[in-house]
Amino acid sequence: MVCQRAFFRSKATRSEAFRRTQLQALLEMLVAHEKDLLDALHADLHKNPQEAYASEIGFLLGEIRHALRHLHSWMKPTRRRAPILAWPSRAFVHQEPFGVALIIGPWNYPLQLLLSPLVGAIAAGNCAVLKPSEFAPHTAELIARIIHATFPAEYITVAQGGQSTAEALLLEKFDTIFFTGSTQTGRAVMSAAARHLTPVTLELGGKSPCIVCADAPLEIAARRIAWGKFMNAGQTCVAPDYVLVDHRVATAFLATLKQVLREFYGDNPQQNPDYGRIINRRHFDRLAKYLDQGTIAHGGRLDTDDLYIEPTILTETPMTEPVMQEEIFGPILPILEFQEMDALLATLADQPSPLALYLFTHDHDTQEKVLSATRSGGVCINDTITHILGKDLPFGGVGESGMGAYHGQASFDCFSHRRSVLKRSLRSDPMFRYPPQRTSLNTLKRILRLFGAG
Repeated sequence: MVCQRAFFRSKATRSEAFRRTQLQALLEMLVAHEKDLLDALHADLHKNPQEAYASEIGFLLGEIRHALRHLHSWMKPTRRRAPILAWPSRAFVHQEPFGVALIIGPWNYPLQLLLSPLVGAIAAGNCAVLKPSEFAPHTAELIARIIHATFPAEYITVAQGGQSTAEALLLEKFDTIFFTGSTQTGRAVMSAAARHLTPVTLELGGKSPCIVCADAPLEIAARRIAWGKFMNAGQTCVAPDYVLVDHRVATAFLATLKQVLREFYGDNPQQNPDYGRIINRRHFDRLAKYLDQGTIAHGGRLDTDDLYIEPTILTETPMTEPVMQEEIFGPILPILEFQEMDALLATLADQPSPLALYLFTHDHDTQEKVLSATRSGGVCINDTITHILGKDLPFGGVGESGMGAYHGQASFDCFSHRRSVLKRSLRSDPMFRYPPQRTSLNTLKRILRLFGAG
């Protein structure tokens, strides 16, 4: 931490050339270690190479290349209108690095969700300390090894360890903290940051609802929902947590979703190389308890030794059960019916704001109605997950699902302080603002209104 602070104060990270060099080094590191990273992700989460590459390595390469293309424009001071009372003058906003950033990553996408924020930190000119999740040990160890081989330790370093390591890091004074994980841990991070008044970005989670209206094409909706829900064995922060389906098409939708799951994963998903595993025994046991909290309409088979839970659909699940109160974060999908949209939206308005909200309908009026009546970090209409892929779409939560946003320029902004700069000429100095007062109060009011200052 001390060496990172000294390196930042040396101003070595400030130039565009330096930042470009480091982004390019990060890109080349990922390309050079692609096979090792795919092997580590498979060892930790049983991710198949295609899914692991698309959701982790490929995603990061896209973020880095986007940053390299736009870095010059992001760094350039932006001109703003100067106050007329400071005439003649010019006003700008400068994007300046915070300093030393702490980035704490989760285990579900242990590469992408640790290094994607790092792209923004590097682009913005910061030093960084990375804390990978100990629950994905193969990936964490590999990240530490290749980061230390790629970057000077005083610039970017990796701190491995468990909860005690994270707590020790949070005792230090960082200039900004980026955390991805559970809402409960996010509260602890924010509390620790408050001791030093450190700004935080919290990417949390919540129960992301998925609404299926009667006019939606059921086969397309089922495919897109199953894809978003069961990739990475449901361990995705923006996965649909539960489905709310119009009662008129509920039976048909359930039958279609079952068929889609058989097409995706076969009759024995445990033998399917495209289907993942639960990260550890603690999370497995937590998920297993949910299976008794509704009627199993599909799936439900377990293998404790293999940390395997079959893609499972629950029906007839009471809202009071834990599976409907807690973020599931696993391959269990409750399906509930709704009778009337207004009543459904009133119910959703009483729930904590989720990280994502999904809606399937052709009807534009229904889309606008749902958008205006709900609150969530992001919305994806007629698909799942894909809203987080847009480089020009900020990704983040609101309320209990987090604060702050990143991806693309939002990542650069996340790790930058927007510093206002006013440059005024010394060639003239009107005396009206100085004592003694030369104008009446009414005249002053008229002047301020005229120039938009009051």
